[in-house]
Amino acid sequence: MKQIKLFPTSNAAFSQDEKGGMTILGLYLFGTIAIISAIAVDVSNLMSSETQLQVAADTAGHAALYARDTHSAEDAKTAAIQMAAVGMPAVLYGDVLTTEDIKFGTWDYDTQQFTVNPTSRDAVMVNAVRLASRSNSVKNYLFQMVGQPQFDVTTPAVFTTFYPMCFREGFVADGVVDIQSNNSYSNGFCLHSNEYVSLNSNNTFESGTVVSMPNLDDIDLPRSGYETNDGLQAALRSGVYRMRILNRIDSLISGLETGDPKYTPDYITNTTPITLTGGNHLDETDFTPGRIHVKTCSGNPKITLTPTVPLTEVVLVTDCEIKFSLGTALEDVVIATRHTGSFSMNAPAALRIGRDDGCAPGGDVQLITKGSMKFAADLEIYGGQFIAEGNIIFSANANGVEGASMVAGGTIDGTSNMDMAFCGSGMENNFEAAYFRLAR
Repeated sequence: MKQIKLFPTSNAAFSQDEKGGMTILGLYLFGTIAIISAIAVDVSNLMSSETQLQVAADTAGHAALYARDTHSAEDAKTAAIQMAAVGMPAVLYGDVLTTEDIKFGTWDYDTQQFTVNPTSRDAVMVNAVRLASRSNSVKNYLFQMVGQPQFDVTTPAVFTTFYPMCFREGFVADGVVDIQSNNSYSNGFCLHSNEYVSLNSNNTFESGTVVSMPNLDDIDLPRSGYETNDGLQAALRSGVYRMRILNRIDSLISGLETGDPKYTPDYITNTTPITLTGGNHLDETDFTPGRIHVKTCSGNPKITLTPTVPLTEVVLVTDCEIKFSLGTALEDVVIATRHTGSFSMNAPAALRIGRDDGCAPGGDVQLITKGSMKFAADLEIYGGQFIAEGNIIFSANANGVEGASMVAGGTIDGTSNMDMAFCGSGMENNFEAAYFRLAR
């Protein structure tokens, strides 16, 4: 019978025997593969979870600041939590966001610092979290074998409000902005349409002006229009604006009527409204400075304003068509009407809106209508805001547009030979709707 040797006959032979060497190498390879797999699976899962959580933080931050614009801080936080739960329901992910994770305050872009202020409507910081302490941390699959069963994840988001310059001084329309020829636009002035801008020739755009619309190819120009409109190409921008201020016209008018301090200018010293019961021709003797006036039309749905001196420091709320007589001047005045007609505010000629004071503080005027406006000739604007759900049609005085804001739900149609001067001041009482952007 053949003898079988199970072990080497000497220590030297045993030390040189390579049988089983691949098993040791296999163990090393297995460990390496396990580590790489853990990185591939668990780190990938972590990154995916962070992205999902960041989206929840971003959407919640936007929802919080959007709601805070018109609601209490508590209601805004509730809206944010509800929005976060849409993408990450608590039944699957636990409490990724609580009221303690939402802070209102202010944001400093220079220092990149957030300062908590519970009464602020300017900014919000949201921290969406998945933590072991909340029993919703991100679970690991393979890292558990090396003592790392889970990861804590926190994703912050900061949203801030801003007010586009086009709405502060410029012409903004949901429809077409149609301006003719021989107009000049100074640094900071803006023309924007959510459809397209139409221009004729010989307009001048200083550096810093903006002409914007969704598609720049849609701009309406005559042949050689870029050559005959100096500075136009440098001013062109593409973009779309939601017309948020138009959605607030009803609340603006109601707020003015009731003396809501959010809408009432500082020169109103008594917010108890005066009801005007006389005829439909009103002059300065029908108004009391520092007061809110309400006029309801019955039968003849039109009133005519015929002041012989500048009308100052009054608010008028009505449902009538308003006609301004020749030479009417308004300073520190707000006029709002619920009239929806195509001429709900109109003037035959020579209407002066605002005080001609070189952009000094005060003297500004706001006109608001649920209809359209038409001003036939020689409209002068010195710190004036026009808000119309419909159209705005005007012919301005050649040197009488200094600090002007027009916002229309329809079209804006202006004529020729106007100097559009940007002020940057003197329009403190303008009505604005906040827009929101991600700061961090």
